[in-house]
Amino acid sequence: MAIEPVLRFFDFGSPAFVRLVDGFQQRLIEEVAASDLPGLIFTFVWAFDQPGDQRALEQYALPFRERGGRVLYLELKASQEARVQRNMGASRLAGKPSKRDLDGLITVVAAAVVHQFESVRGRLRFERCRSLGSAEAADYG
Repeated sequence: MAIEPVLRFFDFGSPAFVRLVDGFQQRLIEEVAASDLPGLIFTFVWAFDQPGDQRALEQYALPFRERGGRVLYLELKASQEARVQRNMGASRLAGKPSKRDLDGLITVVAAAVVHQFESVRGRLRFERCRSLGSAEAADYG
């Protein structure tokens, strides 16, 4: 929700970009946690080899936990080919103009070679993590 508007002004990954996107996400999460809304589904591209990503997720979860809320983590897995195809789909391109940038797509593909974007069983440091098949995940609540 925050990335596209910020990209109009600042390059992806620049200090200003990171401050604005992270700040917006944190404030949005705090406001939802403090509201009467039933919850929030929030997506996050987690580089498991980057300790800062786990710290960010812990920070995002804190406002809900402080209010007795439940936080669930769900890992969606797909091949690199499926992820590229998804980013090239008409609905994705319509909603996210940055996905139309071929250089950006190359950056995403290259990042998958450099970073670990899939969890390794037994290495997550979150309570109550479990693996679900796609059918079970669809029914999980």
